[in-house]
Amino acid sequence: MDSLKNLYHAHIATLQQRAQQVLARNKLDAMLIHSGELLTVFLDDHHYPFKVNPQFKAWVPVTQVPNCWLWIDGVNKPKLWFYSPVDCWHNVEPLPNGFWTEAVDVVGLKQADEIAQQLPARRDNVAYIGPVIERAAQLGISSGNMNPKAVIDFLHYHRSIKTEYELACMRQAQKLAVAGHHAAKEAFFAGLSEFDINQAYLTATGHRDTDVPYGNIIALNEHAAVLHYTRLDHQSPAKRHSFLIDAGAEYLGYAADLTRSYAAQNGSLYASLVDAMNTEELALIATLKAGIRYTDYHLQMHQRIARLLLKFDLVQGLSEEALVAEDITGPFMPHGLGHPLGLQVHDVAGFMQDDNGTHLAAPSQYPYLRCTRVLEPGMVMTIEPGFYIIESLLAPLRTGKLSQHINWQAVDALKPFGGIRIEDNVVIHANRIENMTRDLHLA
Repeated sequence: MDSLKNLYHAHIATLQQRAQQVLARNKLDAMLIHSGELLTVFLDDHHYPFKVNPQFKAWVPVTQVPNCWLWIDGVNKPKLWFYSPVDCWHNVEPLPNGFWTEAVDVVGLKQADEIAQQLPARRDNVAYIGPVIERAAQLGISSGNMNPKAVIDFLHYHRSIKTEYELACMRQAQKLAVAGHHAAKEAFFAGLSEFDINQAYLTATGHRDTDVPYGNIIALNEHAAVLHYTRLDHQSPAKRHSFLIDAGAEYLGYAADLTRSYAAQNGSLYASLVDAMNTEELALIATLKAGIRYTDYHLQMHQRIARLLLKFDLVQGLSEEALVAEDITGPFMPHGLGHPLGLQVHDVAGFMQDDNGTHLAAPSQYPYLRCTRVLEPGMVMTIEPGFYIIESLLAPLRTGKLSQHINWQAVDALKPFGGIRIEDNVVIHANRIENMTRDLHLA
């Protein structure tokens, strides 16, 4: 933990520098960052699982405690009011004492509404960053300083460049997720159901289902064609064709997001496509470098999808260029190549071109692409190409002008397999690419 402690101190120094800049630019005295509050289920007496404000956990690794507050002025040590009430009904977290607490001034908060008495009297020039606007109003924060766009845009843009502390946390999240993926793969080949495979994954990662950074996608057979499939059938299908797992993990608030696809048996067209997709994904990653716009790599992947369509005789009589230009590849890979990753799975600022929030939208042909940034050292991205048999997307091709070029018999034979997605998490460095996922030998 000593190395993490040193990295954390450097991380706080970086965040303090950013805070000084954004406060000066917006003529503010401080930021008041709220962890959030519990949300009560409508017409009931219990709460939804707590999800912390990402801007809060950017400063401190406190992810499970509501009603906490940070006072950030960029000069003095960050001040944390930590909610630790007297409560016999629920688990109460004690005041933290760990590798990070020396860098933060920690003060206990026994009652949530005590924060009003703890704050400085003058709050007219303080920005509130958090999810509960009515609480900010009660504290006397002006409406113009509640989540001000200029402040949020600045913080989001610079959060794209990870500190060494953040990268260390993300590597640990990778280790947890890789352990889960190995357990899930074993469970699939042992014949378990989607539900039981997910249980094996959670056991291996040490997570509850509310702890994972997103709902695990555990998809057998045709369910792999549902891009965000999370139903988790309890019964295993009579005939097992394929398995797609898109599942992550979290460490000190930082996410991993990994995907693998497996054929139940070797020798099928699907199994060959999985191997080929793996090869193409790694080949694309080998071309990544700082200074290139992420959109260019998305377009490159569509060219690689076109190559697969031709290689496996799923399409005939058209060039790779025509397949991309005529959007034949689009229905087979309807989502983007990937997205920024960090404190959130789909991390922020994927479309921001500067810290003023200048927006560059995804190309109209690929509206679901989540990043148009030029890659910079310190960015962490997912690379997750896919290939699916989704009838609602293929239907227009069946009746389109180029339908005769598509080998529908071969395409339809792939339907029971659903689809393929392979996803690694990579760090952009100045002169190299770090594949955190493959470094841990997740094939």
